[in-house]
Amino acid sequence: MTGALDDLLVVDASTLFAGPMTAMHLGDLGAQVVKVEHPRRPDPARGHGPERDGHNLWYKTLGRNKRSIQLDLSSTGGAEAFRRLAARADVVVENFRPDTLERWGLSYDRLSQDNPGLVLARITGFGQIGPYRRRPGFGTLAEAMSGFAASTGEPDGPPTLPPFGLADGIASLATAFAVMSALHQRQSTGRGQVVDVAIVEPIMALLGPQLSRWDQLHTLQERLGNRSSNNAPRNTYETSDGHWVAISTSSQSIAERVLRLVGREDLVAEPWFSTGRTRAEHSDVLDEAVGGWIGAHTRAEVITEFERAEAAVAPVYTAQDIAEDPQFQALGTIRRVADDDLGELAMQGPLFRMTDGDAPTRFAGRSPGVDTTTVLRELGYDDDHIAALVAEGAAGVPEAWP
Repeated sequence: MTGALDDLLVVDASTLFAGPMTAMHLGDLGAQVVKVEHPRRPDPARGHGPERDGHNLWYKTLGRNKRSIQLDLSSTGGAEAFRRLAARADVVVENFRPDTLERWGLSYDRLSQDNPGLVLARITGFGQIGPYRRRPGFGTLAEAMSGFAASTGEPDGPPTLPPFGLADGIASLATAFAVMSALHQRQSTGRGQVVDVAIVEPIMALLGPQLSRWDQLHTLQERLGNRSSNNAPRNTYETSDGHWVAISTSSQSIAERVLRLVGREDLVAEPWFSTGRTRAEHSDVLDEAVGGWIGAHTRAEVITEFERAEAAVAPVYTAQDIAEDPQFQALGTIRRVADDDLGELAMQGPLFRMTDGDAPTRFAGRSPGVDTTTVLRELGYDDDHIAALVAEGAAGVPEAWP
């Protein structure tokens, strides 16, 4: 198997999460990805999260299927090597502040002279235009400014941020979609284009009709904890053996089944029970009914009874639970991937399955610069020229080279 995108060459010149995750998604479907890092300042993502024996586990996932090279794009030699690489590429992903590539002589106009079909994906916090264009663009800021934090958390608590890169992850999916749209359009026009992604916009798009609501009603989404303003009962509930489960009643028929299951058919007969919105207005009553029943049963009993009633329930899982769950095993969600440093490790694979487009995860994230020599040779550099680039700091290779 080679994958649906095995004919694409993607250059990942981005750091941290939104850009590298975009390239990761494309690599998962077979695209050949070359990761470009600065010789003296590698991707900061290599220092995020847990490590084993000095090897960062987050980057092992984020850098999978990517060959690693080191170039200083601000140097003459590094910029020239990058232009040669971009001339062969289908996609370049970057997340420098606006005008940075232009300052280095690597603008889209310059790159597309050698490669008119190139798609350049530019990911920043706030986009390439506007008064905030040059602000630092971290996902945390997007989570704050999108409306997400203001609507997340307990009613009497502060706005809440997620403990992981939510906005970056959503932006990576949006960017991958945008890149594929641009490549599809290239088939008819023969030309590439620039994709401008502001991290703040994709997460904002998932927050429902908040803008229309403000425009038409001048009301705001309140913080509701684990509840929903759209339906009830919807919450997390503790079982008698100290576990937690979550239930959803987005469907009216599911809501009725849940209340009948817990012995409260009287509530189903209430006029306000007929819509999700009016049920949400009575969340206290419904949570007491459902939470009381769940609190008197073990997690296994709750799952069994909900499944028997064809109602919607799920255990609140940790990573340990995910690794042991038979559904994820059946889906092949978790792959064991070969790694240069750790031998083999488990990680989540691609986000979906395709009958003809699946590709193996070839290797986990590699050490900085291990493929610099190989890639530069492919671009026509001989070893003397590579040595000169390394000596002047324009390129980086492992210390053991040559």
